Amino acid sequence: MSEAESNSGGEFEREPVPDSALLGSGKFWGMYAGEHAAGTEFMIGPLFLAAGASLSDLLLGLLLGNILAVLTWRFLVVPIAVAKRLTLYYQLECIAGGSLVKLYNLVNGLLFCFLAGAMITVSASAVGVPFDITFDVPETVLGLSNTSFTVLVFIVGVVITAVAAGGYERVARFANIAAPWMIGVFAACGIVSLAQMNVTGMEKLSSGEFWSESIAFVQEKNGPQTFGFWQIVVFAWLCNGAMHFGMADLSIFRFARSRSSGWAPAIGMFLGHYMAWISAGFLLAALIKVQPELVLSDDGKVTANPGLLAYKSVGWTGIICVIIAGWTTANPTIYRAGLAFQGMLPKSSRTAMTLVAGTVATVAGAFPNLSAKLLDFVGTYGTVLGPMGAVIVVDFYLMKRFGLRDQYASKSGTQINIAVLVAWVLPVVVGLYLIFVQGLFAAYAVIPCWVACAILYLILSKVLQNPNLGNDHA
Repeated sequence: MSEAESNSGGEFEREPVPDSALLGSGKFWGMYAGEHAAGTEFMIGPLFLAAGASLSDLLLGLLLGNILAVLTWRFLVVPIAVAKRLTLYYQLECIAGGSLVKLYNLVNGLLFCFLAGAMITVSASAVGVPFDITFDVPETVLGLSNTSFTVLVFIVGVVITAVAAGGYERVARFANIAAPWMIGVFAACGIVSLAQMNVTGMEKLSSGEFWSESIAFVQEKNGPQTFGFWQIVVFAWLCNGAMHFGMADLSIFRFARSRSSGWAPAIGMFLGHYMAWISAGFLLAALIKVQPELVLSDDGKVTANPGLLAYKSVGWTGIICVIIAGWTTANPTIYRAGLAFQGMLPKSSRTAMTLVAGTVATVAGAFPNLSAKLLDFVGTYGTVLGPMGAVIVVDFYLMKRFGLRDQYASKSGTQINIAVLVAWVLPVVVGLYLIFVQGLFAAYAVIPCWVACAILYLILSKVLQNPNLGNDHA
């Protein structure tokens, strides 16, 4: 549920948004600024450095990738959103059937919980700094950190879940107030970090020597890794693949008065996914140069503790920023996961389902390696959920052109549109096999799975749709 939905009193979930409820562009620019300059940025920025991305590749790759992301929102999502003015979930229900959408909601909700769990880890890392509670990364993905940090994660998770259960309006208001301040702190972190490394002129900055030295330090401790230009481009483009290629933001842009609101993601991409990612990467580079012993875990490997990185740059302001940044990301994410779970059990209360989502997210947050795998996780997230967006695109643009019925589930009365089920599951299974068994970079699978889903949906609909379906079901 978007801020726009909150402002409309939570109405129009199963009907087009009326003209009287449409919103101007300003609402969308503010929302995207708060949504994409948040807790994940403190984790992702250092991960680029740790993965061996060169500074020049990072600067240019993020530029191109973020431009592609904005264009995808503007020209793929927005035209359908303003034409239909329906939520993602209701459109999928009309196309795929109510039972299949419940399966989608389960997968969607669980993935939201894992993302929120990473943000709980981020906030806990900052809360632990004043108490000298360390952020140890275990060797295994499902390994716990030390007992003190695990307890801290659960305390932070309980607080964040309680706020999320209180309703989206409270969450959105807090995020919108905090967003401009957080963006300023991100910028300050980058500037201070450069000063700490004596990078005081464009010549030193453009040479990237300080960045290369930091990569060498990490590679010596953690082993060699590479993260090239096209990986950066594809990651920046598709890290929000579920939102644009997956059409999740139909629920937001259905309130847009005009298509020009579709440019609003630009502020989130270039303040959050450009400036903030680079600034957060500078935090790790600076600490490696100034106090390298602080980035080493007990086993001698480099770890990126977001709270400690920000504290060593801008002091208590950094700690507060990391806490709030994780908070403002985890809160709406847990809230959305609760809505997804409620979609599976319509008779359940939103508050109860939000508490369930918060519990799952908090448990996930207790495993620090999940947050350390964000570069892979967001690609996997897009691979799983993105193809459902292809179903909506094909249904909107192509079904009638091929003599097929759009919104087939609602017109036939079926609860599971087999064409949608197979077109979604088959490419996703192949994509996950390539990612987890063959070692494919996760973001690379998003578009192939999306295209495969679109083609399969069209072909299977041609085979499976009942040509004698009457209009009495329409």
